[in-house]
Amino acid sequence: MFPQRVKMSDVARTAGVSVATVSKVVNGRYGVAQATVERVQQVIRQLGYEASLGAQSLRSHRTNVLGILVAEFEPFSTELLKGASTEVAGTGYQLLAYSAGDGAGAAVGWERRSLARLSGTLIDGAVIVTPTVVETKQGFHVVAVDPHTGPSGLPTVDSDNFAGAVLATSYLLSLGHRRIGHISGRPDLESSRLREAGFRRAMADAGVPVDERLVRVGGFRIESAAGTAAELLSLPDRPTAVFAGNDLSAISTLDVARGMGIRVPDDLSVIGFDNIPESALVNPPLTTIMQPIQRMGAEALRLLIDLIAGVERDTHIRLPTELVLRASCRPLGPAGLPLDPAGLSRVSDASNSVRQPQG
Repeated sequence: MFPQRVKMSDVARTAGVSVATVSKVVNGRYGVAQATVERVQQVIRQLGYEASLGAQSLRSHRTNVLGILVAEFEPFSTELLKGASTEVAGTGYQLLAYSAGDGAGAAVGWERRSLARLSGTLIDGAVIVTPTVVETKQGFHVVAVDPHTGPSGLPTVDSDNFAGAVLATSYLLSLGHRRIGHISGRPDLESSRLREAGFRRAMADAGVPVDERLVRVGGFRIESAAGTAAELLSLPDRPTAVFAGNDLSAISTLDVARGMGIRVPDDLSVIGFDNIPESALVNPPLTTIMQPIQRMGAEALRLLIDLIAGVERDTHIRLPTELVLRASCRPLGPAGLPLDPAGLSRVSDASNSVRQPQG
């Protein structure tokens, strides 16, 4: 049998007071002697009583709970949650993480349905991650992280995807690579489009034509990127380097290359985007573009709290990206010989930087 929920009447009976007195203690109202308050609080801790969020909302129109809504729990959203959970400490709010449950097949408008389920009685505001629709009609504040359509009237947090992609591609170019493939992400996602645009800009600025056969959709997922990587690496004149739209796609490319007997980085250089924890654990450790995902979660949470409090501030936050050097790329000279990547510092700009490997 499931344990029964502890009720306010159980606290009152155990403490020897009325339900009205317990209610005053729970809601911090005046009119209760300090000794009684302490006795009721002791019983609350003893019994593990928690006020119902629904009942609390009906009384005060506030739950002090903020929602983080995601289509699925994958590495990107998990890192965002870490940042948000750190930021919420000491704010008086609690977090409710909620998945739409549709995974990769999340239909357009999933966030509207999720907000409709949670609004009114469970949460006071929400952070929605990679929403397909940014126009919501909820009666509370909403902050979007990496929305499909980019910045809009809705408060948003994202990273500089375009500059990060320029940085990644410029780094490969500085190593002597010219046949550079790009495994793009989801065509419906603005960050994916910006990363491909950054790739193309860096190639154009270097005077290197883009071979369209080397630009293919990977979908930001290990499974879909594996097929794309296999197609690229099976070409008679395959790329010498691949810029993958995210780390999951890059990790998938490493696996596919290994299965085909292609050595990374000796035969193929691979660079990713995100810097999820897994990127440092693969073999070889993945060179990647870091977007500060945990900080994005923290900034979104802080922005949401400020909006609820009526604080006037910038409602769009764009964070810089950074090149993290590991072991999945190597210089390539005209004859395939090692090349000193001179001028590496020139591929960084005011909003992006290069991080040298540690240790």
